[in-house]
Amino acid sequence: MSSYLGNAVILTGSGLLLRAAGMGLRVYMAGLLGSEGMGLYQLIFTMYGLSIALATSGVSVAAARLTAEQISGPNSATVPSAMARVLGAAAGLGVTACGLQLALAKPAARWWLGDERAALPLRILAGSLPFMALGAAMRGYFLARRRVSPNVQAQLLEQTVRIALIARFLPAAAGRGLAQGCAAVVLGNLVSEVVSCLCMACFYRRDVLRQFGPGPYPHPEEVGRRLRRILAPLEASRCLTSSLSAAENVLVPLCLTISMGQRHRALAAYGALKGMALPVMFFPFSFLNTLSTLLMPEVTRAYIRRDSEQLNRLLDRMMQLTGTVAVLAGGLFARYAQPLAQLLYHDEEVGLYIRILGPVMPFLYLESMVDGVLKGMDEQISTFKYSTWDSVLRIAAILILLPRFGIKGFLFVMIGSNLFTCGLNYHCMERTAQLCPHWFRWLLAPVAAFALSTWTVQCVMARLALDGAQWQLAVGCTATAGVYLLLLLPLGLHQLAVQLFCDKKRGRPEASHP
Repeated sequence: MSSYLGNAVILTGSGLLLRAAGMGLRVYMAGLLGSEGMGLYQLIFTMYGLSIALATSGVSVAAARLTAEQISGPNSATVPSAMARVLGAAAGLGVTACGLQLALAKPAARWWLGDERAALPLRILAGSLPFMALGAAMRGYFLARRRVSPNVQAQLLEQTVRIALIARFLPAAAGRGLAQGCAAVVLGNLVSEVVSCLCMACFYRRDVLRQFGPGPYPHPEEVGRRLRRILAPLEASRCLTSSLSAAENVLVPLCLTISMGQRHRALAAYGALKGMALPVMFFPFSFLNTLSTLLMPEVTRAYIRRDSEQLNRLLDRMMQLTGTVAVLAGGLFARYAQPLAQLLYHDEEVGLYIRILGPVMPFLYLESMVDGVLKGMDEQISTFKYSTWDSVLRIAAILILLPRFGIKGFLFVMIGSNLFTCGLNYHCMERTAQLCPHWFRWLLAPVAAFALSTWTVQCVMARLALDGAQWQLAVGCTATAGVYLLLLLPLGLHQLAVQLFCDKKRGRPEASHP
């Protein structure tokens, strides 16, 4: 079995476990904080997201790309020296982001977010930023080394610590108000990030000593210039787009307040969409996130070597698998939105959002996948431009539509924005990789298979006369997914995941160590 397949199995299993735990945590938090509390939590992460962008934007990508380049080069012993530069840059960015968030927490909560209850959670979260930046750099190193186990173990430990602390402190804190409740949640985030970083540091030191010896290590040529060339556009892109996204997240509750007339109603609607509906809809992305994580170093290697055949093979399989998973997920969300929302949140409004956004899930997933591929092909400047245009247009549309149409206007903005960005990213990928499109296998066949599987299952369930929304949800989703996958078997679905990183013509993949 290829190391790629082993990595894929580990990442997929851990991804599902982590997302399931995260979803359970979200449901638990929503039960204690309510939709208004989830809205406040999302507002807090508006500014925190800016700080994360400054601390980590290009760090993981830079570490992965520089490590992959050095391993593929004539002198792989330079990897530790290259990583030392990346870790130094990560520490500097993390400390800078921490200082800025501490200084701006109170004024940002009062004048920008419009809610002083956000100040305390922001101060607590600031301490996590240096550890998050260092952890991101080390994760990039292990991805380039084709070792996913350290990343997975650190993430599992991080999530375990987070859940344990939130479960311990949130019930009592929530009774003292939403500010204290959110502070208890972010305290769990802070401690878990510290623990995760320390765990990654132990794995990293052990791996470097085992693979490269105790040192001293030779210094690669022009590593500083390469690091700046990777970091600069990614940092600029993420910071600008995060700033625009933060402006959007602040404007949405304000515009919804104009439409609804009451701040708490607007915050509740915002929390129901961003804090409850969207996390559910991105849960199936665990399957594709595994692919994206493993794919970027391989795309980088194929692109550097100008191996267009291998590059196109990777991208074709990525598009097919993305379409298969995304169409199934989006269709099931659209079909079973209401019973799913009732089961998780006991909130019909969340079900409405899921049903509306379900049909565009293939494009939401595809946008995320293609964005990662473009970064692997050194097209981060293109993704920067597209993200900037998209954010500017989203803000303009929010200012025009939300005061008049409320949350429905925001849903329209989200759908239009996703289609716009997805189209631009795909066009850039197709042009750069000279990819030949196969839309029948990628999208049309999955859509036809889902329509047929849904009709078949509905006919059977009508004859069985199943009672109970939960029972129908469980049986309907399972049966539809099973029939759907069976219908796609003639297109080689059973071989797709296995062959994704295996090239029969090339034999065994190269060793994961220098």
